[in-house]
Amino acid sequence: MAVTFNAGEPGPSDAELIRAIAAGDRAAFAALFERYAARVKAFMLRAGASEQDADEIAQDVMVSVWRRAASFDPERAAASTWIFAIARNRRIDMIRQSRRPAPDPDDPLFQPDPEPDGLVTISLAEREALVREGLATLPEEQREALRLAFYDGMSHGEIAERTGLPLGTVKSRIRLAFRHLRGALGDDIAEELVGD
Repeated sequence: MAVTFNAGEPGPSDAELIRAIAAGDRAAFAALFERYAARVKAFMLRAGASEQDADEIAQDVMVSVWRRAASFDPERAAASTWIFAIARNRRIDMIRQSRRPAPDPDDPLFQPDPEPDGLVTISLAEREALVREGLATLPEEQREALRLAFYDGMSHGEIAERTGLPLGTVKSRIRLAFRHLRGALGDDIAEELVGD
């Protein structure tokens, strides 16, 4: 729907312009922009926005009007109410963004972990092989108790419930497995892996 402008006659209403904008009428958008851009900017200045922020918000609001014109419902609100509500919401978003601190790129949490050097990689591989060998020497019931506790993350009580064993038996199997691993791996590696 193209909007026509006749000299000497009142122009189309705001709602008519928005309907035409929804249909892609650039002339209707230019007319609505001329009616509202300066008013939105003045509204933002009165609300405490800086000159630069008020300009940015006015531009954003008019772009939103262009993009969302099809969602305008004249039964729910006047065009001016709809436009100024978009402006108010954009101002609130801008205030929220300005209060949120920008992430510090130098924060250690944003830095990748350093690549391990070759000796560390070999040491880790050797340690992993030792642990696998130590686990392979455990009796099946102790290995299963460790697997459920450390790989599946189950508590002693959950292991007892799942296996149907008494809680004391589960604790004993895990304790015996630790003792066996300390003997197989040496105290230094065992302490790192299983603790006291």
